[in-house]
Amino acid sequence: MRWDEVDELLRAALAKEVEEGTRGLAGLEERVIRELARRPARRSFWEGLKEFLRRPTPRWALAGALAALLLGFALGRLTAPSPIPQWSPNLFVIAAPGAKSVAVVGDFSAWQPIPLSDPDGDGIWTASIPLPPGRYEYAFLVDGKWVGQDPLAEEYLRTFGEYVSVRYIGGGRADRSS
Repeated sequence: MRWDEVDELLRAALAKEVEEGTRGLAGLEERVIRELARRPARRSFWEGLKEFLRRPTPRWALAGALAALLLGFALGRLTAPSPIPQWSPNLFVIAAPGAKSVAVVGDFSAWQPIPLSDPDGDGIWTASIPLPPGRYEYAFLVDGKWVGQDPLAEEYLRTFGEYVSVRYIGGGRADRSS
């Protein structure tokens, strides 16, 4: 085979490929435009967010519940009262949020009020009253109202129609100091 024959065969093969490629390109622009028109337009982030907020879905309810839970937890952590001070048999403690005055009365004070304090305003009122070992009956006066059932008491008694709490110090019935 001569070079000019090879050259002629190559030209014929290339012409055939170009002709077949041209047929494939015919109408390509129209096909691309039709395909793009068929696809939905891609929304921006803000458009998607607006659409999500417009229609209620179970996901929206779940997101709202989760947000409320997190907000409640955060507010609870921020507004929770301080922990109750370390308990000792001489410490009198009562939770009385919003109270103007709190006092403890008992047989150790001849039933005369001993004021409790709430220096940080968290509603936990305390007083440390040094008492010798023994059994003591007491109650709290919260804004003048009798509160005779202390949750920290070992027992309760009903005397003259009112409850009083009982605390044992130094070897009593349920001594917490040891």
